[in-house]
Amino acid sequence: MISDALLRGVSRSFYLSLRVLPVELREPVSLAYLLARASDTVADTQAVARARRLELLRSMKEGDFRPVSELAEGQSLPAERLLLESLDACAAVLQALPSADRDLVRSLLGTIVSGQIEDLERFPGESPAELAALPDDAALDRYAYLVAGCVGEFWTRMCAAHLPAFQALDQAEMLRLGARLGKGLQLVNILRDLAADLRLGRCYLPVREPRRFLDPARFPELRQTYGRWLDEAVGHLDAGWEYVRRLPPGLWRVRLACVWPIWIGLATVALLRRANPLDPARRAMVPQWRVNLFLAQSLLCVRSQRLLDPAYRSLRGRALT
Repeated sequence: MISDALLRGVSRSFYLSLRVLPVELREPVSLAYLLARASDTVADTQAVARARRLELLRSMKEGDFRPVSELAEGQSLPAERLLLESLDACAAVLQALPSADRDLVRSLLGTIVSGQIEDLERFPGESPAELAALPDDAALDRYAYLVAGCVGEFWTRMCAAHLPAFQALDQAEMLRLGARLGKGLQLVNILRDLAADLRLGRCYLPVREPRRFLDPARFPELRQTYGRWLDEAVGHLDAGWEYVRRLPPGLWRVRLACVWPIWIGLATVALLRRANPLDPARRAMVPQWRVNLFLAQSLLCVRSQRLLDPAYRSLRGRALT
């Protein structure tokens, strides 16, 4: 049994999507999320050297979570410490899943960890002095798929395995749209966290001389490229919205679980259009009152695409201007 407190602690926003899912999906999807968050904590921790982090990630990829618990005491955030301390319990839940669900969770974790390993191996340092950028658009698209696009595919396969109404949909198209939804949400995160990542030696945008963008005053030099990637994120979220539109009204719980991150993603893009993303002191965040408004609005119209679409178009319009 997965603890609600643990889920809520590691993600207040995605916790909502997990809790609204149909009961058949809740445990395997929640477990997959916790394992992915644990591997992300391993990849990002400063408590041990990079070489040891790579060893621990490879251990997780092979299905052995026990060595990761050594990092728990070094985590400054209580939620992340609790997560790493809970990996033995997560392993027990994984083992108790039906074999088909277990295989899907393991496959997803393997893909995500592969992306995290590539990330650690690609970027040579962890400070502005060692800053490097991804070489091209294809590298960014690959990274976004490995750490998030594959989640959309996992979500789709899990729905198809457990929800008869989902099985009537075009599975190949839903997999494609789901992958794009995941990539869109990841791209929003990358664009939002640009300033912080630059100071950790990583520039996920394929730009020349990334070190110049450590100076917020040089954002005008990046504005056109940055705007292009915001447009790309919206394009992926458009695909995610098509995913929502294809879901029958009876799958309203799955609809809600997709609508919320899409709307929050578009609202974040709108904030980034009006911000200087190179300023580390100003991180764009959708305020809680707005998130609460999204929740209320979506609950009222989730069964009607005729009501959902205008809300999406309004958010999309603000994200593009």
